[in-house]
Amino acid sequence: MMDVTPDSQAVDLDEFAGDSSAGAGELDAVDEQLIARLAGRARAGGLALTGEAGLLAQLTKRLVESALEGEITDHLGYDRHDAVGRDGGNSRNGHRSKTLLTEVGPVQVDVPRDRDATFEPRIVAKRKRRLSGVDELVISLSAKGLTTGEVAAHLAEVYGADVSRQTISTITDKVIEGMLEWQNRPLDPVYPVIFIDAINVKIRDGQVANRPVYVALAVTRDGHRDILGLWAGDGGEGAKYWLHVLTELKNRGVGDVLMIVCDGLTGLPDAIAAVWPQTITQTSSVHHDRAGKVPGDHLHRLG
Repeated sequence: MMDVTPDSQAVDLDEFAGDSSAGAGELDAVDEQLIARLAGRARAGGLALTGEAGLLAQLTKRLVESALEGEITDHLGYDRHDAVGRDGGNSRNGHRSKTLLTEVGPVQVDVPRDRDATFEPRIVAKRKRRLSGVDELVISLSAKGLTTGEVAAHLAEVYGADVSRQTISTITDKVIEGMLEWQNRPLDPVYPVIFIDAINVKIRDGQVANRPVYVALAVTRDGHRDILGLWAGDGGEGAKYWLHVLTELKNRGVGDVLMIVCDGLTGLPDAIAAVWPQTITQTSSVHHDRAGKVPGDHLHRLG
């Protein structure tokens, strides 16, 4: 499973060492003070999506590298492993590493090269080290529910008017392919804590509009944090939609969850119980303190 934060930001979960198959059936034996300490340390560690301490570094890497793969495919005129590239003409020639400075911190990406050295990447030009405005872009493009047109509109905004529609189409295909791989990856069978929340993100589709994005963040058994998924919605936060999200997580392999931290949304504890009957539901007052705000601008934090 992909770890989306550095080891230095790990949460100490030594108390949970033992049989990894332990799950919901054994939750009654867990000390309540231990649960409270676990939630408190997870919050203190900073479950931030955006900002320099955010959890989006690996998603940023995936998105940028997918876009670069689309760029070199467009430049060469054929896809990776295509037989067309075996005729002795220009072809892919490995990668070079480059570190970008972004709102989510330094991100190291692998930039593809071609044999003739004629490929000039645009999203990360040769002397460009800073990539701005990436946080909302990554959240939006990683969220399920966006149409191909919405993804293409986002990328057209990033690349500017000097990039052809055909090039944007090729890049969009590669970005969507990378997103689907991440969205459908298998998950851990057991998580000590999952945080769920809905945030507002600016989506560009002809015009800029706020749309809710549903977020599931987990603390893994070895103390790291992982974004399990992002889902773009078209209405208000509802327990029915959360039931859909949690059921998907279970279908991707999440058999047991010790505790879910969420807001006090009506019907949400019932939705959680329907998927994991013995999981502990803990509501967070932080959600109520955020009422009326527009999270996701730069420094949104979860519970």
